[in-house]
Amino acid sequence: MQVARLFLPVVCLMTACSADPPRGGNPPVVATAPTAGALKLTATQKASIGRKIWQNESGGKVSGLTHWNDGEEFPSMGIGHFIWYPKGFNGRWTETWPEFVRYATSRGLPVPAVGRQADCPWPNKTSFTRDFNGAQLSGLRRWLAANIPVQTEFIAYKSRAALPKIMQAAPAAQQARIKGNYDKVASTPNGIYALVDYVNFKGDGTNPREAYAGQGWGLMWVLMEMKNVPSGQAAAREFGAAANRRLDLRIKNSPKARGESRWREGWHNRCNSYGRPL
Repeated sequence: MQVARLFLPVVCLMTACSADPPRGGNPPVVATAPTAGALKLTATQKASIGRKIWQNESGGKVSGLTHWNDGEEFPSMGIGHFIWYPKGFNGRWTETWPEFVRYATSRGLPVPAVGRQADCPWPNKTSFTRDFNGAQLSGLRRWLAANIPVQTEFIAYKSRAALPKIMQAAPAAQQARIKGNYDKVASTPNGIYALVDYVNFKGDGTNPREAYAGQGWGLMWVLMEMKNVPSGQAAAREFGAAANRRLDLRIKNSPKARGESRWREGWHNRCNSYGRPL
């Protein structure tokens, strides 16, 4: 699997890299000093991050690599459950599957034809479920199961691209707090896992449509929510606690018809894992 090569972008999480998805070859990297608290991970720790993300999203099951949640208007693909919108749907959530396909293609990996379509070809969950064991979805799951490394690399890429976007979008009065909390969390292996996983889980927080009643829940909002705690494990635990508070607020503000309270326990379990060593 070439674990060391696979997780190089996770180590690069703490450096300033290009914010645009690479179109070919290796992504350009700006040679700048790491942020405070930069930490190199062992191969075992890096592999653990990838396994945790897959476990978080679908229990580490191959069947979970193509999934359509009840109550949602789109399927979620891969270990990171990348969102893929059907034609004509334009939701508030950031669509990530087409971006992942471009990323994988730039790495020389030929994505199956069905996955290269701009719009999800299944218009609803009924049609998706009916075709679940058909040739297209079965083939796509086989491809995803055989290419876990590039999915994890893409998730890490998205995470390290988040901080510059957040610093541009955040209120000026909050920028020092955000950067300080980010560095505190990033000073432990499980803190790096938290930063990588949460961006994939709930976004970077800069999309104004990903909010209810003007209150968001992505990474920017969690970093602003954090209490003042020391660097290290205390910061990783507080990051998880702050994420739970923001997600509880999301549930409170969400449209009742969505029934988001049914996800509270799973969301909390995931965020609670951020405070535990890898």
